[in-house]
Amino acid sequence: MRIVFGVLSLLVVVAIVGVLAKKQLGAVAPAAPPAAAAAPGSMPALSGTPQQQVQQFQQAVQGAVQQARPPADDTK
Repeated sequence: MRIVFGVLSLLVVVAIVGVLAKKQLGAVAPAAPPAAAAAPGSMPALSGTPQQQVQQFQQAVQGAVQQARPPADDTK
């Protein structure tokens, strides 16, 4: 009988932790900054899956690096 109560109490604790974790994860929503507050030249807001966000970030960085390079001086 003691084992049954132990298992039931463990299941109740796991259920409570699961419900609380679900509420916490549901409450977290990525907040995009307002467009007016974004400084010119800043990174655009990322959206999609984490892998898509990484790809968007890499493309933005590569674009910024290519724009920042000075023109090649071939006259030397």
